[in-house]
Amino acid sequence: MAQISPLRQRMIEDLTIRNLSPETQRSYVHHVAKFSRFFGRSPDQLGYEEVRAYQAHLVGRRVSWGALNQTVCALRFFYGVTLGRSDLPERIAYARTPRKLPIVLSADEVVGFLQAVKGTRNRVALMTTYAVGLRAAEAARLQVTDIDSSRMIIRIEQGKGGKDRYVMLSPQLLEILRVYWRLTKPGRWLFPRRDGRGPIHPQTLGIACRAACEFLGVEKRVTVHTLRHSFATHLLEAGTVLLGHRSLATTTLYAQVSTAVIGRTASPFDQLRMEITPPG
Repeated sequence: MAQISPLRQRMIEDLTIRNLSPETQRSYVHHVAKFSRFFGRSPDQLGYEEVRAYQAHLVGRRVSWGALNQTVCALRFFYGVTLGRSDLPERIAYARTPRKLPIVLSADEVVGFLQAVKGTRNRVALMTTYAVGLRAAEAARLQVTDIDSSRMIIRIEQGKGGKDRYVMLSPQLLEILRVYWRLTKPGRWLFPRRDGRGPIHPQTLGIACRAACEFLGVEKRVTVHTLRHSFATHLLEAGTVLLGHRSLATTTLYAQVSTAVIGRTASPFDQLRMEITPPG
């Protein structure tokens, strides 16, 4: 097993102290390591000019906006926190946010897409994703005990930014989940891996989406996040307002929102005609 350098160990400790998620920690360490390998030198021996040259290299390779800014976040953290060079982070520029409209499916397209997903587990997981507007990682890590049928809510633990929140539990989704539970008898994880040793990997849901697109021959690039965008759009089109906000993004900032309000909020999933028994 390769020995971790003192510098990398210090960065990992800095990330841990600040309670950043394991995913964020891995990402930051990965990007700093790539930066170091590009120049063939320890990153503490590199400065602003090297950072600038590396950013230009990434832009030249047409690296995605998300990857560019993950790199910026990692390098700003490394120089500002781990090396304590307060002069440098502010000089490392973020890439400009691209203004792109998300792909949104109509209600009929959502039905057709979900019915094209192969496998009971994957289909129900993606139904759940749309029904409550989840991210892929949030859907993958759902536990059976997160489903609260008495209050008609679902608890989402450690979502984006390490935050917990509650979302509505659609009556139609609840019936589907009950049938799914009787058919598959999952243990701790609602959507377990095939070997039962943990939750399904988020990428598995992405693969299921691509397979459904190929089966349908659709031109739209439908991803797990497309279902989340579609949920938000359909919720707002229905005129649903939580805490007086019409913006779903603003509403989700309020961790203290009443679970009673959330439980009474209708999911757009209930407007779809979906089969209660999910086919295999």
